[in-house]
Formats: sequence, structure tokens, C-alpha cells
Amino acid sequence: MTEAEDRKPGGVTLETMPAETGPHHGALGAMAIGALGVVYGDIGTSPLYTLKTAIEWAGGEATPDVALGILSLVVWTLIITTSLKYVAIVMRADNDGEGGILALMSLLGIKHGERAFLIALGIIGAAMLYGDGAITPAISVLSALEGLKDPLPSFAPYVLPLSVVVLVAVFAIQPQGTARIGALFGPIMTVWFVTIGVLGIAGIVRHPSVLAALDPRVGLAYLFGHGFTGFLVLGGVFLCATGAEALYADMGHFGARPIRLTWYGLVLPTLVLNYAGQTAALVGGEVAAGSNPFFTLCPASLQLPLVALATVATIIASQAIISGTFSMTRQAIQLGLCPRLHITQTSSEGYGQIYVGFVNWTLMLLTLALTLSFRSSDNLASAFGIAVALTMLLTSMLMFIAMREVWGWSLAASAAVAGVFVIVDLSFVSANMMKVMQGGWVPLVVGATLFFLMSTWHRGRVALGEQLERDTLPLDTFITQMRRKERIPGTAVYMTSRLDMVPVPLLHNLKHNKVLHARIVLLHVITANVPRVSPERRLNLTDLGDNFYIITAEYGFIQHPNVPRVLHRCGGDGLKFEMMETSFFVGRVKIVPARHSNLGRFRCRIFEVMHRNALAATDFFRIPPNRVIELGSQTEI
Repeated sequence: MTEAEDRKPGGVTLETMPAETGPHHGALGAMAIGALGVVYGDIGTSPLYTLKTAIEWAGGEATPDVALGILSLVVWTLIITTSLKYVAIVMRADNDGEGGILALMSLLGIKHGERAFLIALGIIGAAMLYGDGAITPAISVLSALEGLKDPLPSFAPYVLPLSVVVLVAVFAIQPQGTARIGALFGPIMTVWFVTIGVLGIAGIVRHPSVLAALDPRVGLAYLFGHGFTGFLVLGGVFLCATGAEALYADMGHFGARPIRLTWYGLVLPTLVLNYAGQTAALVGGEVAAGSNPFFTLCPASLQLPLVALATVATIIASQAIISGTFSMTRQAIQLGLCPRLHITQTSSEGYGQIYVGFVNWTLMLLTLALTLSFRSSDNLASAFGIAVALTMLLTSMLMFIAMREVWGWSLAASAAVAGVFVIVDLSFVSANMMKVMQGGWVPLVVGATLFFLMSTWHRGRVALGEQLERDTLPLDTFITQMRRKERIPGTAVYMTSRLDMVPVPLLHNLKHNKVLHARIVLLHVITANVPRVSPERRLNLTDLGDNFYIITAEYGFIQHPNVPRVLHRCGGDGLKFEMMETSFFVGRVKIVPARHSNLGRFRCRIFEVMHRNALAATDFFRIPPNRVIELGSQTEI
């Protein structure tokens, strides 16, 4: 089966109005604990570096008006960007429960067909998240272990190698799946959030005046009263919200309701308390020069246990972005933006609980390279945030279209809501662009490379599909033409994703081998968005006449398709198969650049390499290798 023949639509159910998405199975409380262990690691550990970085970008002097101004900006960034934009609004734009910018792009594309502008926005956003995703584990783990420098100064030289060991372990546990990881990490993250909340309260009790920063005018006064420095500080302030996009991307793992419950009930209150507590320590002069106000909040006797807890929490922070990239990868494959990769379903509790080995190990290598190159969280902070800020801006633009075209909002309402988000996102993008030369170029280069590869794959598939469709014809026409054709004994099975057109391998077999089998079977396999499909629903057999048949086999997402077993079960419907008399025909296309290729010769060769290394369909469907006949062909695009 060729890559073009195996095309799938970008998504499934399209809601015309925003819909509440809940957990697939299980109690809401259990799913909420699991969500804490997978979804909130990134944004939950941002207090480790956000305020420290923002103060440094403000010039390093934490005067009361500077500290209070930054706190006000942090709090209202969490409210506007995370609480209102993502948790309250964007998470309603799910595509059959799946979230992320690709799901949003797919949602719009299904309703109005393929639009180049939407596809470009989605690809750029996804590529940028991959680029920034490699930095999240590195900066999180480094910032936690650097907390050892105050209680154990002699341990400073070992922070970097220990960070490498921890990061390798993070990626090594990914094959266990998000269900098991969430069950393990959920209680730990609960302890983490309670701990940082209590530390924050202790600081606020000493200096309750910091609560004045909850007034948004305090942040605006700082922003517009400190000139260019006030603008630069937004780059550091933005770090408090870098996990917001991961909340949306990870929505398919647990559903929207558990994520909303944990955000409003635990995560947001404890984050605000901790940032306020850190600010109180700064205002009270309790933070020594170069020290991290987060660890200053903790009594000296408890700093080592806090570092240990912070390290575990940053491991979970890495999990949030890693599981998000797994979800995005599967969406990219379904949307035709990425070659087929081996995807392992790790749990029956939800369609989104998956593991993608190639992505996991590639991301690990990139993360380790960044860790060893930048060597400290302070250096990585300059590279952190640019790509996520760009993705957030693109999400706001797509949300405006969704408000108008999917939800049916008025132009005024859509412009008012999306306009606020766009203005905020543009401010953060502009401020983060000031960090390009200090390391911000890294996620941009990674994102640009991935954008090139994803757009090349998409354009190449479109070109290949158009070329192959020119070489085939409607199925009913073909059956009519073959009525008087001489046939040879045996059964030929052709896997197909289209039931209205003749599979290209069937035409090639007829053209080159000059034979047509006595019985022709077109096999179409469907994967449903439920864990299991009952045996009664498994098969649908259609007799097209003249010994042509269509078999549709439906499986749940944790069930593994088994073609020989499907054929055996057809005997109950009167269609019996002898495996030794049955051959499976699949196509193997070699891509050749046309003399005047629309892709260009270089991109065409890149597409050919990606196409050649995509996962073979026969491996997934468990077709006996000794019964497979590959029909190779050469196609110019």
C-alpha cells in the first residue's frame, strides 16, 4: 500500500459549538490526580526560574516597586493567558477530545476544506513547540539541581553531570506510558503544589504588603514607567506561562474537565501564592545577590529536601512537554504532515495515552546537547520562551477564525476576545525576540528545520496523491471492464483506504503481470476512537459482484489489527479463504524528481528519503511476510 493510498482525514468529529470534553473513563478525581502528574509539570515548576530571570532582565536590582511590578505582571499573565485564554476558551476548541494547535488547525480545515494559510499556521506552531520542547526539560532540571549550590557549595561542579543523568532517566521511563507515569507522579505533584503554596504563605505573612500587586495597575505602572527595561522584563515574565500550550496539547490524554478542576482548584492558587511569597522575600531584603528567591523562602534546614522535591517535580515538568510532543506527532501523521512512525498505545484509559519511540529518543539527544552547551539555567533562560510565544500568537489567530466560523460568534465579540489575546501575545513575542542573539536562535532554528520537513512531507504527499490518482480509475468502471477478463485461480487481497477508486497495486499487477485473480478483495481497516470494538461490529462484507468484494474491519485503538484473523472470520459470512491460495499485494513507490518539479529537486529528494523510511503498513497489519507481493513503481513528482 502506497503512502498516498493510506491517507486519512485530518480528524473526525466536528462540533459546531464549543463542547465540554471530559475524561474517557474512570472517576474524575483519579483522572485529575493523573493530570497533575502529566500535564502541569512545566507550568508548575516555573516558579523555580521565572522571578529570578525577570529580576535579572530588570537590571538585577529588586527594589520594592520593581519587585511588585513584576509580580503584578506575572499574576495577570497567569490569569489572562492561562486561565482565560487556554483553560476557559481555547480548550473548548477540541477536535474529538484532542487538543493542540494541530487539532485546532484540523478542526477548521475539516469544516472549510484545505486552506494553505491555516496549514502554514498549524505547521509553524507545531514546529515551534518541538523546538522549545527540547529546552523545557533542560532548564527545569538544571534550575532545580542548582538549588544545591547554597546548602552544599562544594556540590556545584556536579550539578551539570547530575542533570544529564536525570534527563536520561526521564526519557528512559517514557515507554511505561502516561497512565503509569501519571499514577506515580500525580501524588508527588500534589505535594509539590501544596509545598510551594505553604512557602508562599509564609513569605506573605512576613510582608503582606505584596498583595497590593494583585491590582493590575501596579504592573501597568511598572511596564509603562520603566521604558525599554520594562518592555524587556516581559521576556522573563512570560516564563510563568510557558506550560500553558502544553495544557492544550495534552488535553487528549485526560480530557478537559480534570485539567480545569486541577487548574482552578489547586495549581493557580498555589502558583500565585508562591510568586507573592518570593516577592515578599525580595521586598524584605532576604535574598542575597545571585541567590534564587524560590529557595530563600525555605528554612535552611529544609532546603535539601526541597531541592529533592523540586528535582522530582522538574522530571514531571519534562513529562508534560514530552507527552505533548507525542500527541502532536500522532496528529501530524493523521494530518499528512509527518511520515508514519511506530506508535504504541500504552493504556486503555484514553486514546491520547501513547508512546512514540523515535520522537522520544530524538528529543532526548537534542535536550542533552542543549544542556551540555548552555551548562546553566541562566544561560538557557535566554533561549527559552521564544518558540512558545510564537505558537501562542498563532493559536490566538486560529481561535479568531474558530470563533467566527465554528462557534458562530459575531465579528465584534470575536475581535474583542481574540484581539486582547493577540495584543498580549504580540507583546511577549516582541520582548522574547530581544533574546535571539543570546540563545533564542536555537528553538527558532530547530523550528524552522521542522517546518521545512513537515511542509515538504505535506506538499510531497499531495503531489504524489495527485499523480497516483491520474493513474487509476473509479472502482465501478473497473469492475465493468473486467467482466470478460480471463482470470487465474486464487485470491488477491489489496489493502486500501479508498473504497471508490481502484488500488494502484491492482492496476500495476494487471498491467505488468497481465493477470487478474479469480477473486479480488479490497480490505479497508478502520481504527475507532474507543478502546475496543466488539466482535459483532468487527466486520462488514460487501459483495460487489463478479467476484469483487469489500471487507471493512473496525478495531478499537488498543486492539491490534490482524489481517489473517479477519479473513478467517469471513468464513461465517460465506466467504472462505485458504491462506496458501491467498496473496497480499502492496505497492512500493520510488519517488523520482520530475524535470520541472513543483517541489524542487532538493525538496523532492528529501521527500523521497522520508517516504522510503516511513513505517510499512504490512508491519502494522500483521500480514504474513511469505504471502506478500510488493509491486514497485517509479513515480515522478
